[in-house]
Amino acid sequence: MVKHELIAKAPKITQLPLWLFISSRPRQWLKNIALFAPLVFEGEFFNPARFWIVVLGFIIFCAVTSAIYLVNDVIDIEKDRAHPFKSKRPIAAGRVNPRVALLAAFLIMAAALFFASKLSAFFTIATAAYAILQIVYSLFLRSVILLDVMAIASGFLIRVFAGAVLIDAHVTIWFILTVASLALFLAVGKRRSERTLLVGSGGNLGTRSILLHYPESLLDSLTVMFATTCWFSYTMFTFLQPPPSAGPQVLVLFGDYLPRTFLASKWLMATVPFVIYGVMRYLYVIYEKKEGESPERVLLSDYPLLWTVSLWIIMVFVIIYGSEFLPVKILRLLQ
Repeated sequence: MVKHELIAKAPKITQLPLWLFISSRPRQWLKNIALFAPLVFEGEFFNPARFWIVVLGFIIFCAVTSAIYLVNDVIDIEKDRAHPFKSKRPIAAGRVNPRVALLAAFLIMAAALFFASKLSAFFTIATAAYAILQIVYSLFLRSVILLDVMAIASGFLIRVFAGAVLIDAHVTIWFILTVASLALFLAVGKRRSERTLLVGSGGNLGTRSILLHYPESLLDSLTVMFATTCWFSYTMFTFLQPPPSAGPQVLVLFGDYLPRTFLASKWLMATVPFVIYGVMRYLYVIYEKKEGESPERVLLSDYPLLWTVSLWIIMVFVIIYGSEFLPVKILRLLQ
């Protein structure tokens, strides 16, 4: 029995909160992990004071994201009803009254901005800017060719800056370019997959009018372009990223016997092959498996990609924080 059928059989008093929760798309919260990126590369992930403030920021952004999706589903209610899969969404399917959804979105957004104001003025500005961008995107920008994918990328950049201002972290230009390139790569790949899905299912491209303006040749060219800039920007970031402010842990790990070529600031280069493979694997997912309409679903369902991302995360943590969690005996052997 599918999830929606199980919920439909639940007591009526519990149905509305459950349908609202589904409409808020909790799977999309995965994108808000971008707030933790500055914390990780600043070398402060295991600093409790800074870690927990970013966790609070993450929760606030998840609330804002949920409110935006509720508003978006109300705006798209007619288009979603004509879509082969989106027609099953609670609001499009008539399980949630649009007015109730808008009221819930308003209350969630107000609460999120209130708690954001308790953390930081700049974080509040970033949160409000993100919310405004997403609403403008839903109303206008997503119907303008190229500006739609740029708006998606801007949302990721705002997340990164929001995480940075919470801990007063510095973000390098190559890190910003990496985030922007990755976001553009995922956004264009999403458009490519949406077009393939609708054409393959016999759906009408008019259900997503922006797809009418994206010929496959343009989407293919943009996908290759941003795939290239993604791994190249990350490579430059790892080449030039200075040691974290918490201390040159990698230099402690490997002692003073290594030449300057292999000092701490360059060990992140070892993670580049994982990024290159991840980009290539995602291209395979888009073109051969014909998926990619939902990047977060791909990440959780494509095991080679999931393992690649997991190993990349492990390597980053070992390189930046190795001296903090590896046993002292191992450290002495490596010195």
